[in-house]
Formats: sequence, C-alpha cells, structure tokens
Amino acid sequence: LRDRDDAARLRSALAARPGRVLVVGAGFTGSEVASSCRELGLDVTLVHRGPAPLSGAIGGAVGAVFADVQRDAGVDVRLGTTVAALDGDDVGRVRRARLSDGDVLDVDLVVAALGSVRNTEWLAGSGVAADERGVRCDAACRVLDPRGAVVDGVFAAGDVARWPHPLHDGGLVSLEHWGNAVEQGATAAHNAVHAETRAHTALPAFWSDQFGLNVKSVGLPSLADEVMITQGSPADREFVAAYGRGGRLVGALAVDSPRVLDGYAALIEARAPFPPVLNAPDAPGDPAPVDAGFPASRTR
Repeated sequence: LRDRDDAARLRSALAARPGRVLVVGAGFTGSEVASSCRELGLDVTLVHRGPAPLSGAIGGAVGAVFADVQRDAGVDVRLGTTVAALDGDDVGRVRRARLSDGDVLDVDLVVAALGSVRNTEWLAGSGVAADERGVRCDAACRVLDPRGAVVDGVFAAGDVARWPHPLHDGGLVSLEHWGNAVEQGATAAHNAVHAETRAHTALPAFWSDQFGLNVKSVGLPSLADEVMITQGSPADREFVAAYGRGGRLVGALAVDSPRVLDGYAALIEARAPFPPVLNAPDAPGDPAPVDAGFPASRTR
C-alpha cells in the first residue's frame, strides 16, 4: 500500500468481500486497514514482527493496549511473527500465507504496510546528502551536501527531509505526516525567497482514527525511554500517556482525549521535567513510569 492507485485497488478488493484479509505490519497504516476491514465485517489477520501493534511509533508498553483493542474488535493479531511465504493459484491470485510460527492461513487478499520508502534514488550523484533515510537538511530546510555544507538554492520538506529538531537536541528527525509536510513546506518556501531564514521548529503532531478510537500525539514519543499513564485509564479506552527521556517530557499520546493535549504541548515545548506535575483530577491513583518499550535499534 503505497499510493492513491493502491488505495483504490484495495477499496475495490474489499468491496468484493474477500474471505480473509491478511495485513502485514501493524503500524498506523496497517492498523487502520485492519480497523476498516472489521467495520466492513471482514475476517482479518494482522501479522506484526514487533511485540505490540504500533510499537515503533508509541512503544510496546502503550502498544499492548492496542493489541487488546484489536483483539476485542475481532482481529486475529499475531505478534512477533512474519510472513515466510505466500502461495497462489494457477491464475496468480493469493490463496495461502505461511507464517514464521508454522501456521498456514487461507487468505484471499494481502495488504503489505511495512513502512515508508523515501524516493531518493533519483538524487544519486547530485551532490546532496541523501540515502534511504531521506535528504539531510539544516534547521532552515536547506539541503546539505555529504560534507555538511549548504547546497545553495535547494530545499526539502515533508517525509523525505531529515533535519535537526530542538526536541532531539540536534539529532536528525523525519516525520511521516501531512501536517508536518504543510508546515515544513511553508518554512522552506519562506527561506527560498527571503535572505533572513527561519528554523522549522513546529511541534510534531499526528492523529489516527481506528477501532472507534481517536488517537492523537504531540511531541516525539519515539525518543522516549519511559512512559506513564497520567490521565484516565487504558481499561476504559480513554487515557493520556506521557513520554519521557532523560528526565524530560518529550511526547504525549491521548486516546479519546484530544482536548487535553494543548497543555502537554506547552509543557513539551518548555522542556518540562518527567514525570510531569499535572494535578489532574482523573490521574491514576499511583502513576509510575515504566519502560516505553521502543525497539533497541532505533535510528533516525
């Protein structure tokens, strides 16, 4: 699932009422596809190599909540599992999936949602610093060469851009959400036509609707080493999780509680300590940070 044409083909295929849909990858795209399948009354198996759905974006600790949500919705969730092979019939249509745990599933449709691919191959030999992770930029969205020098007149914005965000203390980040592409595009356009540049420092945010829940995040949860529930209850499917790194608040995730995130955003931008002091009336009785459960090999 990569582009609009893929999405159109998927819509037609789902309308044909396949017997079982196999979704490979339980990130936000895969989870949203699985949610849509259940809304259509279709049987769906979700295969994910990580310890929990969404674990790369929100960590395994909070992702475990979404594993329960998906199973409660009737999704056959297979964690720590990959697809070893797909078998087709004589006309080339998929009929079976062989999983790494030895199970063989009868399937009529497979959706691969395995992460983004940044289209930088066309920049090979161009003199800009670009690889499979994206195009390296400075804080003003100006593209850099392999030595770290600014390439005059060349800017990048959106998913393909990697730039130093102040939340990451100079480390490079890339964001895969259209909201960032819009804001970063405006910064790049300003800097292309003005002698005085400005940095792209907008606080990252994204949202998703799946399994009847609204999920919204601010900051950079993926930087965190700890997480804690600060408001509400995962059991009630209405809660806020705060993310910390090195004693500093770096992100927050709200499930069916989007209006409270403005306060968290202000704390994140102020580099507030973690755990945050909120005095929220719906705070859990004894909140305590736990390991966020992000993959050990995180790179940006």
